[in-house]
Amino acid sequence: MDEEPSRLQLLRFARRVVVQQAAAALDQLDSWIAAEQQREDGQRRAQEMRPSPPEWLIEHGLNTRNIDFVHTGDCWAAAKSGRCKPATRQQALDALRQQIPACTHCRPDTAFGVLG
Repeated sequence: MDEEPSRLQLLRFARRVVVQQAAAALDQLDSWIAAEQQREDGQRRAQEMRPSPPEWLIEHGLNTRNIDFVHTGDCWAAAKSGRCKPATRQQALDALRQQIPACTHCRPDTAFGVLG
């Protein structure tokens, strides 16, 4: 007849099981940490490589030859219109001088010191 394991043997067995499970859990956590680190590094690199947004925008009408408004680069109305193209500071200033209306939301004319 087999002898029953002692209480001490059972406790040592339980300890080995807990150590194995803890090691497996730590390995899993370490792999999650490494994956998250890679994801964050990738996002950071993508952000660094993204070109900076333009400082000025020209909004074209439905006929792309017509210019409707001049915007600052961060204007929410320009983003909403979907008809804007990046412009240099000089192009935006020239458009304002040619009586192209300034956006009433972002007021690029005040940024230039040109009141229209």
